[in-house]
Amino acid sequence: MRPIPLVLATKNKGKTEELRALLNDFPIEIKNLSDFGPIPTTEEDGETFENNAVKKARFTAKVLGLPALADDSGLMVEALGGAPGVRSARYAGENATDSENNAKLLLELENVENRLAAFACVIAIAVPWGPALVYEGRCEGSIARKPAGAQGFGYDPVFYYPPLQKTFAQLDTQEKNRVSHRGQALRDLHDEFDKVIIWLRQRLLEYGWEWLEHS
Repeated sequence: MRPIPLVLATKNKGKTEELRALLNDFPIEIKNLSDFGPIPTTEEDGETFENNAVKKARFTAKVLGLPALADDSGLMVEALGGAPGVRSARYAGENATDSENNAKLLLELENVENRLAAFACVIAIAVPWGPALVYEGRCEGSIARKPAGAQGFGYDPVFYYPPLQKTFAQLDTQEKNRVSHRGQALRDLHDEFDKVIIWLRQRLLEYGWEWLEHS
């Protein structure tokens, strides 16, 4: 079967290789934005992770005329009404570093007893028109009193995962992938990818990719 191209709406090499490894047994050709010339960017201004993931996937699919996959994720803290949420990457400002975001979060929670929090991830797959497929993952934990660990990125040093009694930044890659929000969403995607292939083929045939009928 001739592979179907799937463009990741990112230039991140790590994410690209991760997905290639995950979907290695399927007739899919994984590309990312680095494989194409300059394309416009899309503003992540949605009110939910799903809004942003679907918007990025649909925009990339329309611009390139190819199926696209995008993800959006972030941290939700109960005592802060779900913040930083969709603004997780820019909680301390538009160009904030991970350290600055963590520092602001810990300051906001300095005298707060309820430190319950959750990481969420949404993965969306879209073609140039119509509905998108959505996969979600969630991981429950709490916010530590101070950063710990040197692995990971983002809020990993302050996100404490009770079952393993460590922050995400204290977990190795395999440990984190087994329990993380992104790992859960990717496993769900993998488990249903036979159905995703069928869905993509049907949508692309409607779009005029007749060669798929003979591949």
